[in-house]
Amino acid sequence: MDYTKDKVNVFRQVDWITVLLYLVMVSLGWLCIYGASYDFTEIDIWGFDTRVGKQLVWMGCAFMLALVSLSLDKGLFFNLSAIMYVGMIVLLIVTRFVANDIKGSYSWITLGSVSVQPAEFAKFFTALTIARYADSYEFSMQNHKKVLMAFLMILLPMGLIVLQHETGSALVFLAFLIPLYREGLPGVFLLAGVCAIAYFIISVRFGETVMADGVTIVGQYAVLMLIILLMCLQLIHCRGFRQEEKWVVSLGAGVSVSLTLLSLYSMSFDLALALSIVCVCLIIALLAMGIRQGISSYMRIAFFALGSLMFLHSVDYVFNRVLEPYQQVRIKVALGMESDVAGAGYNVNQSIIAIGSGGLWGKGFLNGTQTKLKYVPEQDTDFIFCTMGEEQGFLGSAMVIVLFVVLILRLLVLAERQHTRFGRVYGYSVASILFSHVLINIGMVLGLVPVIGIPLPFFSYGGSSLWGFTLLLFVFLRIDAQNQLDKR
Repeated sequence: MDYTKDKVNVFRQVDWITVLLYLVMVSLGWLCIYGASYDFTEIDIWGFDTRVGKQLVWMGCAFMLALVSLSLDKGLFFNLSAIMYVGMIVLLIVTRFVANDIKGSYSWITLGSVSVQPAEFAKFFTALTIARYADSYEFSMQNHKKVLMAFLMILLPMGLIVLQHETGSALVFLAFLIPLYREGLPGVFLLAGVCAIAYFIISVRFGETVMADGVTIVGQYAVLMLIILLMCLQLIHCRGFRQEEKWVVSLGAGVSVSLTLLSLYSMSFDLALALSIVCVCLIIALLAMGIRQGISSYMRIAFFALGSLMFLHSVDYVFNRVLEPYQQVRIKVALGMESDVAGAGYNVNQSIIAIGSGGLWGKGFLNGTQTKLKYVPEQDTDFIFCTMGEEQGFLGSAMVIVLFVVLILRLLVLAERQHTRFGRVYGYSVASILFSHVLINIGMVLGLVPVIGIPLPFFSYGGSSLWGFTLLLFVFLRIDAQNQLDKR
């Protein structure tokens, strides 16, 4: 086979629409960094010791990385994915011990004048490994051992990154549940994730609020009632809702409502404790029914409720003992429990002011007062979106969001046309990671989610972030190009 001709054919099959979107966003990102870091008193803005000059170097290296990714053989990524994953795990472990303390994080390795964050590349290696594992002959979502192994592949780098005090970067790994769901992962896992978030928010937000009985904590009561409600709803949709299930639902709902009315209007007692006992009794009943009748759905509902109960009673410990004080404050600010506009809420408050001051059309390139006067910390990294909002206004901000939406939808289209599970799972992984980064970063800048410090893909300053996303994207384009070539 003519190697040169084969490479030419592969480049012809590359999805150039996606490449164009990438180039547009990287260019706009550089302009935002220029606007955020420009100082009218600085003489040599283009010097390699400035943020703008350094970003040009990172961009040049990223373009070379993209070209190399398109030139390498698709089989290389497939065959070496396990080795690269193990190497990445070792690197994450080493990073925790050799990295310097940078704002409380131990996630950066310094190589001379360059600092690299391995966590940004861990997403790429994990995506490759999950895709390779899902493509194995014996893999099936009905095989619980295989599903558990896939979860461990995701949780291992997550845990190591958490140990580096990079909780935000670790949370992004939950995006890998989306490609697994596409391949048949039961919806109960996504439901569990949504419920965990809801339990955590309700428990923390109303963890210090007491009900009218003067004893019961509102947060615990609300979550317990939600657990009982979910158990009842699952039973109603279980195997035709037979007489035995009706009794369980009636008793669970009836006793919970009766206890609530009794506590509020007759005698005060710890309603959360009473409802916990009700939950335990319902779990025991479901387990007994499941074992006696051999119905697995009863067992699943029981274990779901048991896991929910354990999660609820661990929230207080995790929030007060595991999370750092600054993380606790950020969550409280995001949930409206504290204002702290001069402390933990300062970044978000200044970011909202900057975006709001841009209006519809914006103040114009290099004319942003909030960014020029450096009111917004991290305005060229995690809060880069506020620079676009102030200088280009609502229209400019909307354009950025539209670009991301088009890119993610395009990646989903490309992922669906893959004729191998490896390509499809990897494509969904890329789209899911980008989606989670965009959702969290923009939500963080707008004050909708806690500040957890993750970059906006292709826009935020930094080589590790840009290189990591470039690798993710262009390796997928290489896989897609080869698949399209194989169809001919």
